[in-house]
Amino acid sequence: MVNHKFPSFILPLMVISMSLMISQTILVEARQLLEITLPELPKPEFPELPKPEFPELPKPELPEFPKPELPTIPKPELPELHKPELPKLPELPKPELPKLEVPKLPELPTFPHLPEMPKPTLPTIPKDIDPSHSTSSP
Repeated sequence: MVNHKFPSFILPLMVISMSLMISQTILVEARQLLEITLPELPKPEFPELPKPEFPELPKPELPEFPKPELPTIPKPELPELHKPELPKLPELPKPELPKLEVPKLPELPTFPHLPEMPKPTLPTIPKDIDPSHSTSSP
């Protein structure tokens, strides 16, 4: 029996080509929509409606209620606690550090005097050269 295999790259190629074909028609249709001039329609005129008048309602009044009185609660008395006495620690003497002598640095030698260099100048271009002739082409 003959077995013909379908190449695997054909299907993605077909999908890409079909999507490209569809996008071209969408672009053409969009361009045609931009080029079409639509007729101007007259704006409709609506009659002015009368503004509704609402009757004034009286403001509601809330009755005053008496404020309840809260009973006062006595503060609880806490017994006083004595602080425990800590034993005294003996004082430790401060250690004495010896004074360190800082060595003197030797003086640095002075840099040699550099001669002054003249400032560079740009060369001048002669005015009688024709720019239409190129030196790089034969």
